[in-house]
Amino acid sequence: MLRHRRYTRPELLATGPNRLWSWDITKLKGPGKWPYYYLSVSLDVYSRFVVGWCIAYRESAELTEQLILQACLQQGVPRGQLTIHADPGSAMTSKAVAQLLCDLGVEKTHARPHVSNDNPYSEAQFQTLQYRPQFPEQFGCKEDAEGFCGEFFDWYNTEHRHSGIAMLTPETVHYGKAQEAIAQRQSVLEAAYAQNPQRFVRHAPKHQPLPEAVWINPPETGRAVAEPGSALLQ
Repeated sequence: MLRHRRYTRPELLATGPNRLWSWDITKLKGPGKWPYYYLSVSLDVYSRFVVGWCIAYRESAELTEQLILQACLQQGVPRGQLTIHADPGSAMTSKAVAQLLCDLGVEKTHARPHVSNDNPYSEAQFQTLQYRPQFPEQFGCKEDAEGFCGEFFDWYNTEHRHSGIAMLTPETVHYGKAQEAIAQRQSVLEAAYAQNPQRFVRHAPKHQPLPEAVWINPPETGRAVAEPGSALLQ
């Protein structure tokens, strides 16, 4: 008798940078009818900062290892702090990647197959990439794709004002400069209000706060929420 595997709904919480990364792959159309290039991206869920990316001719556990290791070293991630959340593809579920994560002290979780809400931040980031006016229908070669993505991720990290993080850039949030940036903006708003209060309805303007926490699949109402230090926060 065949039995369908039951997948657990992931419920993951990030309260700061380098606590929870989302990892995913998308295909970029190459020249001709069939060729594709595979773009792998690791994204910090709290800050939306792209911590690592690479382009390959196929999905590869070896390249996934290199991407994760390089990102962890560059970010100085301590053992026991980070969880990497990914779709259950062959590269991310390989024994080699599992061993690397164990060696680094990194936990891993997987999205359920065909459930986009289980990996929403990577999905949204890929959508931003593909909806750019400059995004081509096809790339002439792998080097063309790498050049385009390099420029895109530089812009995304350092210039893109993200609505989910108080209209700040991912770099600003990831490297702890968010409150300073918000304070500067707030002073500008207060000066504008002092000069022309009649232009504002009801009350003085107040800058949108930075979210204290970011969820993938928050618990249903009435269920217990994990406290800092619990498995959901690793």
